[in-house]
Amino acid sequence: MKKTTIRLISLGCSKNLVDSEKILGQLPAGRFRIVDGESPSADLAIVNTCGFIHDAREESIDTILELVEARRKGLIGQVVVTGCLSQRYMDELKEEIPEVAAWFGAREPDELLNYLQVRYRKEMLQRRLSTPSHYAYLKVSEGCDRSCSFCAIPMIRGPHVSQTPGLLVKEAGMLAAKGVRELLLVAQDLSYYGIDLQSRSMLHELLQALCAVEGIRWIRLHYAYPHLFPEGVIDLMASEEKICSYLDIPLQHINDDILRSMRRGHSRRGSIALLEKIRRKVPGIALRTTLMVGYPGESDQAFRELYDFVGDFRFDRLGVFTYSPEEGTRAHPLGDPVPAHIKQERMEAIMDLQAQISLEKNQSMIGKSLEVVIDRQEGQYFVGRTQYDSPEVDNEVLVRSDTPLPPASFVQVTIEGAEAFDLYARHGSA
Repeated sequence: MKKTTIRLISLGCSKNLVDSEKILGQLPAGRFRIVDGESPSADLAIVNTCGFIHDAREESIDTILELVEARRKGLIGQVVVTGCLSQRYMDELKEEIPEVAAWFGAREPDELLNYLQVRYRKEMLQRRLSTPSHYAYLKVSEGCDRSCSFCAIPMIRGPHVSQTPGLLVKEAGMLAAKGVRELLLVAQDLSYYGIDLQSRSMLHELLQALCAVEGIRWIRLHYAYPHLFPEGVIDLMASEEKICSYLDIPLQHINDDILRSMRRGHSRRGSIALLEKIRRKVPGIALRTTLMVGYPGESDQAFRELYDFVGDFRFDRLGVFTYSPEEGTRAHPLGDPVPAHIKQERMEAIMDLQAQISLEKNQSMIGKSLEVVIDRQEGQYFVGRTQYDSPEVDNEVLVRSDTPLPPASFVQVTIEGAEAFDLYARHGSA
């Protein structure tokens, strides 16, 4: 029997990527053959869309239209769409792009698999990894109970639902057995993990259990909100070698008026106190944050406060995005009063400042010996990361070596050069 070829394109965040991997993991090999996401042809193409902000929606729609055009040319048999964009705008999309064979929301993996005539097994943890085999994302919860005024995620993904610790440990063990050495914990809000299970954060207990999983070398924490951050985790990070000295803690802003309008639940004073405590208890930790510029009401003075804060606090890693009004959110009635060119200027100003900070921090690493994990080889370099860097979004270390360094190798290197977002190193006598 001829196998059905499936091409799945996963857009947006790492949480979406986990959903895509689990969908592919449920497809029986006897009936389906998975082809690369870049493959020009397939019997069926699935797009797992992102609907978070305007640019992500445009990318999702452009991808769908490209596949529809490939179908017209006979390269694609059917186009199927799932994910956040179709969860949010399904009725409009069905009308505008009738060539799509089927639409499914972000909360409907069972219906998508039923469409493929595959029985959905919720308890099945098998995944087809799309990351390099030595690291994987572990999604610990779904949805969000926060009420941030600018964010449509709770409308799209629904309320916060934590995965049980037992199932997460089992999934981590399965990943480790497949060669995964680095777990990247993701959720809409790591700080909230377990509150729906035991009316308190259970992140500390989960991390302790994951540290006991044989084969896992690094555990990395992403997307922990500052509001109600479980401070016991700080002490665990300081004492447990497997937990990377790295924390992704999105602040969005530092001006109190903006934070109140954003309904973030934290203040300038509280945010700084928490960050300083983390740095004090975990010396050398790399702190990553995400900021938003151009939110309604962000005056020149409020932006200057944010800019000065970035310069004073000197984050190790930092990303910035511009505000876009989202239908149905609390901020939508505020309009979009900050002109697009001003938003862009503010974003570029902060990123230029951060590039200088990153360069200075990287230059301070020259001469030091660091452990890196090798991700791949590019030309004359083996490309790796330190525990202070997450894949795709952070710095890389370009290593020269006389001997091959295969992916998944953990090696000691000596830093000998630095750029704003890259380090250069040697291994052995290279």
